[in-house]
Parts: sequence; C-alpha cells; structure tokens
Amino acid sequence: MTPRVLRCALLDDFQDVASGIVDWSPLAGRVSLTAFREHAGSEDELAADLADFDIVVTLRERVPFPASLFARLPKLRLLIASGMRNSVIDYAAARAHGVTVCGTASSSTPPVELTWALLLGLARGLVRENTALREGRPWQSTVGADLHGRVLGLLGLGKIGSRVAEVGRAFGMDVVAWSRNLTDERAAAAGVRRAATKEELLGGSDFVSIHLASNEGTRGLVGAAELALMKPGTYLVNTSRAAIVDQDALLAALTGGTIAGAAVDVFDIEPLPADHPMRTAPRLLATPHLGYVSRDNYRRYYGEAVEDIVAFLAGEPIRRLD
Repeated sequence: MTPRVLRCALLDDFQDVASGIVDWSPLAGRVSLTAFREHAGSEDELAADLADFDIVVTLRERVPFPASLFARLPKLRLLIASGMRNSVIDYAAARAHGVTVCGTASSSTPPVELTWALLLGLARGLVRENTALREGRPWQSTVGADLHGRVLGLLGLGKIGSRVAEVGRAFGMDVVAWSRNLTDERAAAAGVRRAATKEELLGGSDFVSIHLASNEGTRGLVGAAELALMKPGTYLVNTSRAAIVDQDALLAALTGGTIAGAAVDVFDIEPLPADHPMRTAPRLLATPHLGYVSRDNYRRYYGEAVEDIVAFLAGEPIRRLD
C-alpha cells in the first residue's frame, strides 16, 4: 500500500516565499505543502484552516497554540516553530495530544540591524523627509538628533542587547544598561555602564532601546510612570515585545509630546487592525514586525523545518521543544 502523503501548512507566508526560498525536495512524494498568505484572525478560523493538516510550520510567536486549539486538530502530529523558544505554545497540551514540537535556529543579527535602522530613521526623520521630497514639499523640514556623545540606554543586555551596545559604542555613544539580573561584571564585559535602577536609566538616556524577553516580570515594565521619567527629547525603540511597554501609556506620551518619538516593530495585536491607533499615532515610526524577517533567517527557518520533518518521518525527531 502506498503511504499516505502528509499535509504540511506554512502559516503567515505573507510574502509568498516559504515554498521557494529553500529546497523542499527531500519531502517529495511524502509531504505536500500549503502556504497560507493571510493570518487567521481567530482560533475558530485557525482550527478550520488546519483541520486536515498533519504538520504545521509557524513563524515565531505570532500564532498561539493553546490546549483548546490542539484539541481541535486531531490530525496534527508535528508542530515546527521558528526559533528554539516559544512562549505561546502549550507544550503539555501538545504532549497530551501526541503532537511533537520542534524548533529551528534563529539569528540575532536581523533584529540588531533593524533596531539601528529604526533608531537612525527616527533620529534623522528619514520617513518624513523622504515623503516630503517625493511629494514636492518644502526642502528640509526637520533637524536631526545627534547620536555621538549621547546616552543610549538599553533595557536588557542579552545576545541582542549586547550587539546593539557594540554599534552604539561605534557611533561614539555612552551606553548604559539595566535589567534585574545584570551585574557590573557583565556590563563591563560588554563595554557598557550598569544603571543602578530602571528609573536611573530612563531618566538619564537620550535613546532607550528595549531588548528583554516577555514574561511575568517584564510585562508592563515601561508604563506611564516610567515614560514620565524620560526627558522630552528622548526617543524610545522597541523591537522586542509589545507587552513590555504599556501601549495606552505610549500612545498618550506620543500624542502629548512628552517624549520626542518612538519606533516600534511589535504590537499588542498582529497583524495590526486597519483602525488601530498605532497606525496614525504622531511621532511614531512603525514597522510590521520585521525584526526576524530577512533572507538568511528565512532560509534558516524553512531549511531547518525541512530537516525537522525528515527526521520526524524517520522516527528520530530533532531540535525538540517539548
């Protein structure tokens, strides 16, 4: 009897690149691919879309897989998440429903580079100036903020934060960092100063960039009180997780002009609804969660997804997260 061809769903393939950016031929005759270019807006939609799939490849933490969803996907046997850490998958529920969960490698380079693209674009008003030039509006309308000699405050000095610090020092910035577990020794090893408190960092920085994981200890870490500590000329950059910054407080600070501006790549709802206030907030440079979206990273994600599937079919799963 010819073995049944398994069905594999590729979620949130917005750019329509997943099936062509790597070689899927090792799965030929054994697995068929279906790419979903639109994001499922609810668990009901997702359950209906995935009801007949044996394998699902999901990008980062955009799609939650709670126990309730696993219960509605009786055919699912393999879930692959890009990256080796995922906070929106219920691993216990996956085990209970016989679903193997595997991951892939993920590079920290793309989010580091995007952080600096956003910080520079914000400081020099690049989007506003580019738009004005294209639309024939008056020549020069902004005065850019300098980086050299200014204080760059980093909330978080892990893998990404440390590399952001390196670039900041190359620009001649005075880099200071804070997190609950940061020590003077770790800060010195990264070539930065350790702020004694979060409040000290926020009040003394000209640019603040967030590089913390989202967990119970960091959710809402930057709220109205913290934003009020920042100088009127300070810029905030968040390429980490939206939940770390109180979104209503940020919108109020931007609208009221109590900070110079913000650049964000992450939102409380993704994709962002068309009528979401973040789409029209003043003093905001926003991108649609592009931090991990680069050719090399996508080749890594999907290339290792192929490896994960091949290993699973052989009965020897690799890079297990469960």
